[in-house]
Amino acid sequence: MKNATSCKTGVDRRALLGAALAGTIPMLPKEAVAYPMTDGSRTGPSGCTTPRSAIAKTRYGKVRGCLEGEVFTFKGVPYGDTTGGENRWLPAKPPKPWDDDYLALAYGANCPQMLHDFRNIPHTFLQQWTDGFPGEDMLKLNIWTPSLTGSRPVMVYFHGGGFSFGSSYELASHEGAQMARHHDVVQVSVNHRLNVLGFLDLAELGGSAYEDSVNVSMTDLVFALQWVRDNIAAFGGNPDKVLIYGQSGGGSKVTILMGMPSAKGLFHCAIAQSGGGGNPPGAEQSRDFARRLLEELGNPDLGALQKMEWQTLYDAGNKVAEAINGPFDFSMLFTGSFFSKQRVGWGPTVDGRMIDMRAFYDAGPAVSKDVPIIIGNVSEEGMIYASNPTEAEWRARLAKGMGVEKANRLVDAMKAAHPEKAIRTLSYGVGGLAMRNHVQRMVKLKYEQRGASAYQYQFQWQSPQLGGVAGAWHTADLAFCFDNTRRCEQGTGDTPKARVVALKMATAWANFARTGNPSQPGLAWTPSDPVKCQTMVFDNRCRMEDDPEGVVRRILLG
Repeated sequence: MKNATSCKTGVDRRALLGAALAGTIPMLPKEAVAYPMTDGSRTGPSGCTTPRSAIAKTRYGKVRGCLEGEVFTFKGVPYGDTTGGENRWLPAKPPKPWDDDYLALAYGANCPQMLHDFRNIPHTFLQQWTDGFPGEDMLKLNIWTPSLTGSRPVMVYFHGGGFSFGSSYELASHEGAQMARHHDVVQVSVNHRLNVLGFLDLAELGGSAYEDSVNVSMTDLVFALQWVRDNIAAFGGNPDKVLIYGQSGGGSKVTILMGMPSAKGLFHCAIAQSGGGGNPPGAEQSRDFARRLLEELGNPDLGALQKMEWQTLYDAGNKVAEAINGPFDFSMLFTGSFFSKQRVGWGPTVDGRMIDMRAFYDAGPAVSKDVPIIIGNVSEEGMIYASNPTEAEWRARLAKGMGVEKANRLVDAMKAAHPEKAIRTLSYGVGGLAMRNHVQRMVKLKYEQRGASAYQYQFQWQSPQLGGVAGAWHTADLAFCFDNTRRCEQGTGDTPKARVVALKMATAWANFARTGNPSQPGLAWTPSDPVKCQTMVFDNRCRMEDDPEGVVRRILLG
């Protein structure tokens, strides 16, 4: 595994595409190091004040934010109590009420996790990381709103990182001010439990109180959506118009929530970006994983587990997961088989209780039949900047996973479809084609329900940075759907063309939250069906197109 993920420039967690999309992250090299990083760049009008008008009343007490560039901003608002100590692996509890104003002026803690390696200079530059600080009092959310009165659509974003890492503010693109400022919505982002703290079946050890411990990460998100339902009106939001969306692992969180009965009615439309529709393990598999993990730790009692250092728990879990799953095979990225590969570890479990189906893998979930969804991805999902193969090297690499004849057909077809792209950029696109096939699978399952519409998109806009070879990498679309090309100028260049694409994409996302239809004047968006595969292409010329890359992506299916 070390050789598969290490390079002279360090480790990029986001470059672990297959693991992130499948919802399970393989063990990262132990030499990865990170440090908190802040970025002071701003968007919108200048000025930051903390007026009395920037106070909202929640069920637990008043929160005081700031008025920053004419947007009311609240960071680190508690939606639950600490998850540390005796609360480890138990369902989220309401925050303890407070009397004085709660200063919601800074982001809260992130779930303990393997941090980004800032020695990976190209990815650090393009994606503009902020790792923040770890802590188990992490049930916090962030809100941006143009006004504390009114009834605006609410856009709740779930971060990526599989189910193992990431945070609501990990990437600069996640900042919600522009959406509030330019699109008249209330933007929300959420932190919650991840990895060993979010997915460990301790029911056998702890009894019925821990029967949901195997999926407590997902029940945190349900708890956050309940908080939104009960409190968002105080921030100018409409609890009856809630969009949930997420990218990569966040997309998987979206599709899992769409199949959870406890989440029914808490959201009204959904977007899965470069993720979703995974194949989580069953209850017995995760129970066996927990037994083996406890054995690896010397069979401690529950009290000892609740006091144990996170790193000890995490390292032991990774060791057991690798023993069960085997080393991660990156050739699965090129065959599409990684979407069907079942891996135990840090991810949801079909426990028959909180999660009773593999949503958008086995079927479209009936519980969200009437919830419209947008599903899509970027064209260069597999971008790892350190990878720069010659054409011969690329063909040989593909041949190991799919055979010589199929590899040559694929390379020839990709070159013919995009003669303007370098071999290096084309090589990054194989993961995008595999994801395109997975998108079609999810769209088909939604379409077969004969309920609410499924829309699909492909983000093809090519970044001009670093010689233009990185293409539309995994997460590149976030700067655009958040209307943040200026905030994310290291990745976008904040060019006039980028701004135009961002305005159209962000408008589509906001319109979808507002009406359930992402169309806008001059850019009608047609629902997709499994035959035509109608797709919105986001590029310098945004357009509807039937099955873009269809001929090429089908080679992977053959």
